[in-house]
Amino acid sequence: MYKKVFVAVLFGMALFFVASFVFTQTQALLVGVIASLVVLWTNEGLPIGVVSLLPIILFPALDILGTNATSTNYSKSIIFLFLGGFMIAIAVEKTGLHKIIANKMISMFPSTIRGIIFALAITSGVLSSFLSNTTTTLLLMPLALFLTDNVNIKMRFALAIAYGASVGGIMTPIGTPPNLILMGILEQHHIEPIAFATWFNMVAPLAIVMFFIVSFVLSIGAEDVKITKDESVKAMNKDQKKVMYALLGLVVLLFVNAPIKPYYGGLGLNEKGILLGFGLMMFAPPFNILKWEDSKKIPYEIIFLFGAGFSIAAAFTATGLSQAIANYLLDITNLPPFILLLSIAALITFTTEITSNTALISMMLPVLYAVTQTAGLDPKLFMMVATICASYAFMLPIATPPNAIAMSSGVVRIKDMAKFGIVFNIAGILLISTVAYFFW
Repeated sequence: MYKKVFVAVLFGMALFFVASFVFTQTQALLVGVIASLVVLWTNEGLPIGVVSLLPIILFPALDILGTNATSTNYSKSIIFLFLGGFMIAIAVEKTGLHKIIANKMISMFPSTIRGIIFALAITSGVLSSFLSNTTTTLLLMPLALFLTDNVNIKMRFALAIAYGASVGGIMTPIGTPPNLILMGILEQHHIEPIAFATWFNMVAPLAIVMFFIVSFVLSIGAEDVKITKDESVKAMNKDQKKVMYALLGLVVLLFVNAPIKPYYGGLGLNEKGILLGFGLMMFAPPFNILKWEDSKKIPYEIIFLFGAGFSIAAAFTATGLSQAIANYLLDITNLPPFILLLSIAALITFTTEITSNTALISMMLPVLYAVTQTAGLDPKLFMMVATICASYAFMLPIATPPNAIAMSSGVVRIKDMAKFGIVFNIAGILLISTVAYFFW
């Protein structure tokens, strides 16, 4: 452990030294701290929850961001969506409903590992195109854990659900928060919005290719393993039926609530409140499924992880690091269009790995708009590429909510996520840039 922490500190100091030649001292300190945090998250030198709380100590100590300004990022409203989703997942696990759903899935799809991985990824992706990818991943994750007892296969199933949600979330404007942020920026700058059907036609081919790549790569080396039904599972009992009805009600409400502009405005309810409400409902009559001691199973380290991501994004803005990056981006606008698109895609994808994709895209879209306007480029094209890339970061749990939820399952190590994620990151960057250049 000492060695891993030492390596993280050394790496942070090295990055600070290099960054000090390019940025101000405060900005270079931020770069150094982020580097140390990423190494600690990756090499697991300290528990994830501990590393995720370090910004509250380090940012004020290094005069990067005040304590209050840092700690408020750990209570963003999306945290309560996670809480509600985790409560529902715990209720599904406690009643054993996941085993019944898993058996049904095995009956419907090929019982090979590749067949199940394709089924999980595509199911997750299709649901995520209409529901939020966070909600979809939370609802499906129990299946990944109980389809098999093989830990290596569980890991692949968990990643299939998480990556499938990210891949499918881009297919509609409502699938993931960065998409909605882009639509808001377009409206703010009086740029013609992208119609629902137009958006789908633009990105569906990209998503289909990524579904195939993700599912195929995740199943490599596990083709011969068979999944068998759990014969001990019987008909649904009373508690399982309660949770099943609650889940069906939740899915229906989420679909009815989802706005499909310009055709349908939805109910206007806050999805975070819906998830928290259904989660709390598991404690109350007539359900009475959960007791307060069950809440100890909530993976609070994942909540802290997202707080760290939002804190890093806030520090980017407060220190002026985001604006400094924008100035450097202006220097590369002379590159050939395809190389420029590739550079933006790579920058957003790998920067998203160290901060929340929602926070990053909120910060970077205005920057990209200003840069492309100044350079006489099409802002809509470059902002669209950045938005899709913000969801196609697969290497670290802090990058996207589905990644974090996969990590919370307990069967995915950061090393596993990084190993598969780097392949999908590169594939995503190349595909998005190619599709944007030749078809958008």
